[in-house]
Formats: sequence, structure tokens, C-alpha cells
Amino acid sequence: MTRPKTMISRRTFTTLLAAGLPSIAYVPHSSLAQQALLDKPIPSTGEQLPVVGLGSWITFNVGRDQQGIENCTEVIRAFFAAGGRLIDSSPMYGSSQATIGYALEALGRPDTIFATDKVWTNGKARGRDQIKDNLSLWGLPQFSLLQVHNLRDWQNQLSTLLEMKQSNQLKYVGITTSHQRRHGDVETIMKSQPIDFVQLTYNAGQRAAESRLLPLAHERGIAVILNRPFGGGRLIRMAKRNPFPDWARAEGLQGWPDFLLKSVVSHPAVTCAIPATSRADHVHENMLACRGELPSARLRQRMLRHIEAL
Repeated sequence: MTRPKTMISRRTFTTLLAAGLPSIAYVPHSSLAQQALLDKPIPSTGEQLPVVGLGSWITFNVGRDQQGIENCTEVIRAFFAAGGRLIDSSPMYGSSQATIGYALEALGRPDTIFATDKVWTNGKARGRDQIKDNLSLWGLPQFSLLQVHNLRDWQNQLSTLLEMKQSNQLKYVGITTSHQRRHGDVETIMKSQPIDFVQLTYNAGQRAAESRLLPLAHERGIAVILNRPFGGGRLIRMAKRNPFPDWARAEGLQGWPDFLLKSVVSHPAVTCAIPATSRADHVHENMLACRGELPSARLRQRMLRHIEAL
């Protein structure tokens, strides 16, 4: 699950911690990409993905604000520099796709990208047209993964995506939801359709997916992408009002973003999480969750209980 590279030692980490350095200073940018990268396999193929990707909801919807576009480009630059691959967007997200396209062009279109988008419309013809528009906005010939966003007209759109996969226009097919009330529909599709991915909301404060969807994904070999891993920012704001626990430091966890992300990506059914941010320094903090070790089942439960008690 990991690729062997140079890692920061537990002793070095403890020394830095004792020096009173902030969490973002524990691992310099220059060395971050040289450390072991935590990744997990996509069940349908075995292809490895880093356990942290990059979302674009709200944060990349900057319109024609050039400063905002350049800022997002720096976020994506930092993401690739830290070893990131999966970037997720949607036509629902305003100008986010165009922002990503601008950044990819500015960065020379890194060939490591796992480009992930969605179809969000009604009717097969409109769906196909939207997919073409999405590709144009990203400036790419093909997506790695396309998903039916929030199950909108899923019968038509999923049929199109499966046809594209069959004709080698697409590698992976998935569905998404951000609503617990749709979990029953998601379960039905997971049981009846040959999808590769399901994207859903799951974080330390929203764990409804644990009861049915995550076990089903594990059973059927469906990769899981987690959206809103920080609860739209609520969890990280709440956590940062509290001291970071000594026992978490002793376990090698490097601050609240690392703690919150590892508490969910360590679930055996989860493939990766896609936190969204508009700041390159936050990308650095988030990508620390791709380093070190994933918590054991016992430690994971302790982490989740700690968040519940805050």
C-alpha cells in the first residue's frame, strides 16, 4: 500500500514537536514529496491512489477574478508537488472546472493527474454534450473517472458512462451523493450496477455511511471517495479550538487536519478523501495525511471518540 521512500522518523518528529514548531513546520515542502506516500488500490483494477485528493466545491468557483485563479493555480501546484493525483470537480461548481483547466495548462498538464468530474443534467443527449464541455474546460482528452452527480437522472447518465467505459473513452464510472436521505438509492445502485466508485459524505461528525454503504462497498469491491471530510470546515474549526492531544502526538499524528483525515481514510472501505481548500499551506497540512502510517482499527476508534467528545 506504500511506495518506499525516505520518511521522517518518529524521533525526529518528537524532536520537532518539543521545539514548539507549528504543525505545518514539521515536514518541509521540499522533503514532503520525498517521503513514503500512503495510497490504496482501486478495487476494480488495483491501480493505486493517494489517500488524499483535492476537491473544488466553492473554493475554485472564483469566476474571472484573475487573482483568485492564480491563487487556485498555486493550490494545485502545491497539491502535485506533495504527490497528489485525484482532483474532483463538477459542472455544478460554477467556474471551478475552468479554473482547474487554467491551472493545468499553467503547470504543463501533469500526466500523473487522476481527473475526476461529474455529469449533472437530464437526458442522454444533454449528458453527452455536458461531458464534452467538461473536457473542454479541463483541457483534457479524457477523464479518469466520471460520476453521476447526486444521482441526477442516474439511469440515463450511468448508461452513457458505462457505454463510454466499454468503448475505452473512460476508465472508471461512479455515482455521488451528499445527502443521507439518498443512501437507500445509492445502496440499490451499488447492488445492481457495475460501478467502480461511489462518492459520499463521511467524516468524524457524519458517520451514517458506516452502517450500510461502507460495508457494501467493501463487499462489492467499489472504491469510496469521501467528500466534506472536514464537514464543510466545521470540524476543523471546532477541533482547532481545543489543544491537540498528547496521545495523538505520540502516535505520530501531525495536527488536526492529519488527525481528522486519517480518522476516516483509515476505514478499510475508503479509498481517498477530497478536502477542498483555497490555500496552498492548507494543502500542505492536508497532504500530511498521506505520510506516516494509517491508524489501526483500535486507534481509529479512539480518534473518532475523541472528536465526538469535543
